[in-house]
Amino acid sequence: MTSKPAKPANSESSRPEPVDLAARAATRHIVVVGGGVGGLIAARECVKVGMHVTLLEAADAVGGAIRRAELDGVVVDAGAESYATRGGRVRALLAELDLSDRIVAPAAGGAWLAGIPGVGAAPLPVGGILGIPGNPFQEDVRRVIGWSGAWRAYLDRIRPPLTIGHNQSLGRLVSSRMGAKVRDRLVAPVTTGVYSASPDDVDADIAAPGLNAALTSVGSLSGAVQALREQGAARAAQAQVPAQAPGAAVEGLEGGMTVLVEALVADIEKLGGVVRTGARVTRIASSGDGWVVRADAADVGLKDSDATDADATAGLAEEATEQLDLAADGVVLATSEHAARRLLEEAAPELSLTTAADAPEIEIVTLLLAARALSGAPRGTGVLTVPGSHTAKALTHSSAKWDWVREAAGDRHLVRVSFGAQGEPAATAGLDDAAAARVALREASALLGVPLAESDLVDAHRARYVQSQPASIIGSGARREAARRAIQAVPGIAAVGAWLAGTGLAQVIPDAQEEADRLRRSLLWD
Repeated sequence: MTSKPAKPANSESSRPEPVDLAARAATRHIVVVGGGVGGLIAARECVKVGMHVTLLEAADAVGGAIRRAELDGVVVDAGAESYATRGGRVRALLAELDLSDRIVAPAAGGAWLAGIPGVGAAPLPVGGILGIPGNPFQEDVRRVIGWSGAWRAYLDRIRPPLTIGHNQSLGRLVSSRMGAKVRDRLVAPVTTGVYSASPDDVDADIAAPGLNAALTSVGSLSGAVQALREQGAARAAQAQVPAQAPGAAVEGLEGGMTVLVEALVADIEKLGGVVRTGARVTRIASSGDGWVVRADAADVGLKDSDATDADATAGLAEEATEQLDLAADGVVLATSEHAARRLLEEAAPELSLTTAADAPEIEIVTLLLAARALSGAPRGTGVLTVPGSHTAKALTHSSAKWDWVREAAGDRHLVRVSFGAQGEPAATAGLDDAAAARVALREASALLGVPLAESDLVDAHRARYVQSQPASIIGSGARREAARRAIQAVPGIAAVGAWLAGTGLAQVIPDAQEEADRLRRSLLWD
């Protein structure tokens, strides 16, 4: 009699039943460190399967790079104001949260370029990809790069196909094929405005997927741009949606992107999760088969009525804290790269052997202006600058770009001025708020081409944040993968956020969903 072979351990019969998984989930506690969108997504993914979740955020509000500001009664985004539509994952999340009716598209109207040598300012040419033109003799392109630049770019069309090869650097690819003027006047303003980086540091295959392959196929860079745009238009027609250049389509939310943050918090708390602000995590340590997360948290039991003048002079803000020691089965780090590396020194020592990325400090100064000169949007929805030509790297005329902002502002105007880039600290970094507002007002006047006096300034708000290195920077992928391997090698530890996923909600959200799924599977199935 022949015995039957044993079933493999991973067979269907060895998997736990749903009732067992539910019971197991109810005994698991996940601590999420950091309340940016990545942390909120990870917390929601864990709590919605029945796990106990505690999210700790050091600041007094969650949201990370998504934050709001109020200027003379007008509430607007002070950080991220939109999301890329690619992949559809952000839209899917918004649908889950019943926010589909809040989705808005930016108003029609192109951006401008400022700081063009010998020209000053001109509309940003249409029909390109990351500033690379499909036709260098197109009038709006020639206006920026001149006849000499157009003829140099045209040489791309007649270069021998045998010289074509793969070039990782977007800047070097563009300059070798179409010349320095295309790189410096068209591509550099876009990469600096979008990625805070020089085009020489941008990976062409990440920033413009398919560009190198199309170049090899059609024989010229401008031809490759046209081919990719035609492919995009064909796909859009088939899907019956408006055509957009790769990576160019964005959407926002009526009322601002903080609407998403508020919906995530409400959903987490409805499902039984705890979101606590003012709780700074100081240590993550192994504890048997789990973890202990230590935090210094604001003492929520202390009421304002308990405070006295003597308390204030004695430093009540420092004393009104409590130390939390939370036992956890799993921990999700959703902080900046610097904070994550510091907190994981003990728990994931291999992480210290990987290379940290440079992360520029960005400042956005939002101005509320009572200036008739801005009526009619003199320079479209925003302005990009040729690197080195202006103190600011970019400007967004928010009340021209978003209908809901225009309605909120009434007869006034909202303008956002951005400072700082990779290797270039924000020019406003060492200034007080009033001085920073004056610099932003001066830059807004120069970029928009209209006189703006201090008497036109109704109110101002300044926001500062660290921008994680974009995924499109050369070498970024290898650094992120090395860091992620070091973290994932430690059972019960996960990490999410822009420093691992790349910048932008279209990358942070799906990455956080997948990393949270990996952690919960390891705790419930393995």
